[in-house]
Amino acid sequence: MKVFNLLDEIKDIEPTVVALGNFDGVHAGHRELIRRAMQAAGDAGIKSAVFTFSNHPRNVMSGGNEVKNIIYQDTKIEILEQLGVDYMFSIPFTDEIRTMSPEDFVNRILLDKFRMVEAYCGFNFKFGYKGAGDPEFLAKSAVEKGFGLHILQPYTIDGQVVSSTLIRGLIEEGDVAACQKYMGRFYAIEGEVVVGNRLGKRIGFPTSNLNIDEGMVSPPNGVYITQCFYNGQRYPSITNVGVKPTIGKYQKNVETHIFNFDKELYGKTIRVEFLEKVRPEHKFDSVEALSTQITEDCISARAYHRQKGLL
Repeated sequence: MKVFNLLDEIKDIEPTVVALGNFDGVHAGHRELIRRAMQAAGDAGIKSAVFTFSNHPRNVMSGGNEVKNIIYQDTKIEILEQLGVDYMFSIPFTDEIRTMSPEDFVNRILLDKFRMVEAYCGFNFKFGYKGAGDPEFLAKSAVEKGFGLHILQPYTIDGQVVSSTLIRGLIEEGDVAACQKYMGRFYAIEGEVVVGNRLGKRIGFPTSNLNIDEGMVSPPNGVYITQCFYNGQRYPSITNVGVKPTIGKYQKNVETHIFNFDKELYGKTIRVEFLEKVRPEHKFDSVEALSTQITEDCISARAYHRQKGLL
């Protein structure tokens, strides 16, 4: 898959069938839209493409970090590549694009830059200045300009409309088990392992610590059954998200205890996938009481991993 990060990079490409959207999370509904676009491209013998912004438009318009991302940009690229997409247009949402009229958006970006001959979008797709462009506008443009258009209705699973807003809410509530149902993969936090306070090692539960990326949605403080990926290998684990109230005042971070693992991970990149929540984070009366609870949590997590065939 060829990734374009700037409009100016897009030159001399072949005609495309384009899936339009933000695709944050690349959830089940997004993948259905992309699948249909790819199938149409394959049937026509032309290139498939996904168009998305590398930053969330609402964050630019609000001037803050209003909408937190569900997955990392590298993960989005990896997923789209695995799906078999030919081109990914991952363009910054700039002030120029923010103030662009829907007509210019269609003509200058979709047709001139992307060489789009057919488009797939969701029922609530918005574009152009103040979101004035919508599927109805695209339909009129399709008739005038001669490109194909397919507008997908809400995608549901068991009667529930699948959306990025739904998934963000599930993560923020700690219902990480439900995320897998709608995302088609487990919710994950990834990053470089940093040095913690080393208390876990002293009490017999060494942990790999990750800082919380403020641009990403994160679950509430608590203990979670997880699995950790390092160097392409999966390891069963248990994770605490929180501020360690028993031992002091700390910033919210992620501490993962990997079962049957003794490698040094400081400075290494890992991904922690969240399978199920065990309990909220508590302040215990002593480190000894905390250690006892961690032992019980690990027993529960190991049983879960064994039941699922992960241990």
